[in-house]
Amino acid sequence: MKIPFSPPYVDDSVINEVEDSLRSGWITTGPKVKALEEEICKLTGASHTLCVNSWTSGAIMMLRWLGLKEGDEVIIPAYTYCATALAVIWAGGKPVMVDVNEDFNINVSAIRKAITPRTKAIIPVDIAGWPCDYNAINALVKEPEIKKLFTATSAVQEKLGRILVISDSAHSIGSFYNNGKSGIESDIVIFSLHAVKNITTAEGGAICFNMPEPFDNAELYKELRLTTLNCQTKDAFTKSKAGGWRYDIIGMGMKVNMADVNAAIGLAQIRQYGRLLQIRKHIVTTYNKAFEKYDWAILPTCKTEERETSYHIYPLRINGITEEQRDAIITEIASQEIAVNVHFVPLPMLTLFKDKGYDIKNYPQSYLNYSHEITLPVYPQLTDEMVECVINAVVEAYNKVIGTK
Repeated sequence: MKIPFSPPYVDDSVINEVEDSLRSGWITTGPKVKALEEEICKLTGASHTLCVNSWTSGAIMMLRWLGLKEGDEVIIPAYTYCATALAVIWAGGKPVMVDVNEDFNINVSAIRKAITPRTKAIIPVDIAGWPCDYNAINALVKEPEIKKLFTATSAVQEKLGRILVISDSAHSIGSFYNNGKSGIESDIVIFSLHAVKNITTAEGGAICFNMPEPFDNAELYKELRLTTLNCQTKDAFTKSKAGGWRYDIIGMGMKVNMADVNAAIGLAQIRQYGRLLQIRKHIVTTYNKAFEKYDWAILPTCKTEERETSYHIYPLRINGITEEQRDAIITEIASQEIAVNVHFVPLPMLTLFKDKGYDIKNYPQSYLNYSHEITLPVYPQLTDEMVECVINAVVEAYNKVIGTK
């Protein structure tokens, strides 16, 4: 049976919503973007959400807003997708990589050791939709000694008076933390709405604002909405009305807005996300029940008293194997026309970052997690029969490459 890794979920409601946008005569930023922002606020509990054209552009914009300057540092995990680091570099800062825990997420003790007077932000990453330990991270940046170490180099940093926490929640829309939905667990939370994510707009991202006083999140939303549109005082929707042509440019903006035709896809999906999330949970539960009988299978953490994953992907690890054996297992699975993946190649193993001096030897847990990880598909279109095929393919591939155990 041919099983793709992560096709987008497109049903009649999605097609109808997109068609409505096309027939309206208005396809760029307008009412559907605003409606999607409101739906994300309802889902997460955030007071204000701003949609943009990608997670990456949203992160760059927020780091520029923070006022990064050359030499400023942003702490990130070594185990993440390249966009986490690239956003820091494009915003003018330096990524400081630290190792992760066995659960894939950033190690808080490693964060503490990496903080210097140049540290301006921390970007924890919710791998596979599993939330990081935000209680510990938020407490860390508010410790008197850590705040005393903080050196502001911009007006925003001066106003905040401590290190900013930006959640890379690309995978975790719909996850739970402290009995609340992901979106309010840190100062800034940024979701990805890319084609393979739980909710997609084809390409897109969403920024949830949770800045503490004296920041005003409503004003921050207005300010950054302008920034996404080149700091133009009238958006295209308003400017297109009769007699409404005159505008001004009031700052150094970017062009990173989301279009209505894209928002329409996510709008249709988020309105049925409760049902779609339950399907994902069912698939992950089925995987867990199947693999828990094998001593070679390391199952992902899915739920504790304070956290629950968004069931975005299933990062299965195979105990005691090498990177080469992992690759051989993937090849065997692929021979059955079943697509699996690896999340992720640690940043220090990528040429760009190796050339900048990062060395994977300094991040042993990141390498260990990567070397024996195989990501199994999780999406609403997967039937029980397809899930069973994936499970059988993994077991057969393991037995062929490693031997029955």
